[in-house]
Amino acid sequence: MTNKYRDKLSEGGFGAVYKGKLSDGCLVAVKVLNKAKDNGESFLNEVVSISRTSHVNIVTLFGFCFEGRKRALIYEFMPNGSLEKFIRQENPSDSNRQLNWETLYQIAVGIARGLEYLHQGCNTRILHFDIKPHNILLDDDFCPKTSDFGLAKLCPRKESMVSMADARGTIGYIAPEVFCRNIGRVSHKSDVYSFGMMVLEMVGERENVNAESNHGSEYFPQWIYKRLELDEELGIWSVRNEDDKQRARKMIVVGLWCIQTTPSNRPPMSKLLEMLQGNLDSLEFPPKPFFSSPPRLSTEVDVDSPSSLIPYQIP
Repeated sequence: MTNKYRDKLSEGGFGAVYKGKLSDGCLVAVKVLNKAKDNGESFLNEVVSISRTSHVNIVTLFGFCFEGRKRALIYEFMPNGSLEKFIRQENPSDSNRQLNWETLYQIAVGIARGLEYLHQGCNTRILHFDIKPHNILLDDDFCPKTSDFGLAKLCPRKESMVSMADARGTIGYIAPEVFCRNIGRVSHKSDVYSFGMMVLEMVGERENVNAESNHGSEYFPQWIYKRLELDEELGIWSVRNEDDKQRARKMIVVGLWCIQTTPSNRPPMSKLLEMLQGNLDSLEFPPKPFFSSPPRLSTEVDVDSPSSLIPYQIP
């Protein structure tokens, strides 16, 4: 199927993904799980979770292989790869934005729709626990599809809280309650936090850790909150007209609501989707989250795809 693993698309903590072709000519992405790291839990999580889904913003699972210790997942092929490569540029001020603001905004809306479906549209609520640009795939038309359900948890629709023996996710996107339980219970609001961090990264294009940016080394979410609070210009280089400004401001406000430290202060995905699609003037200004910019880390929990964002430290 993969022509002897000749075309590698990506590699993560649990295995590599290869481009393949089915006998009918259909292109697929084949995720071959790492024998040394996978104990079967991530494989079962992915198969059980994604087999319960059917949504335009969730990647489609065509099938899987389970033969001895060989485990593979066969997904629809996404020609434009992951969102990560479109929003992470070494010198964004020296090149044109690869995705315009309309496309970025529509991607954010699509991801929100997919998460709302996972949280409210399935018979069993699915909590993803690893929302980040690397796990958002883009088709020919840049329609976003959430992928990689290896860390997902299932819970009844009437319940939103889950218990976990250990933290899971990627440094920079993990909600504070996941690793500091006295903040609140782990729930679907943990995905909301990760979504917000990702949306702010989409706006800032890694400027939050870029010491050469126009706001120096200050942490991007903190810097952009101050700009909004003082009703100043955004100061983002790629905002070129009023439409761009409206989309950027809407994404920033929604992102800041998502990253509230206390889970109960974060809106559910259904409300966030309304906010994204509604009028900017009707959006309530978010309270100030607790901000901190600790030393840069590249350590991850459960996964092996380093993030440029750092989680907020809790006092």
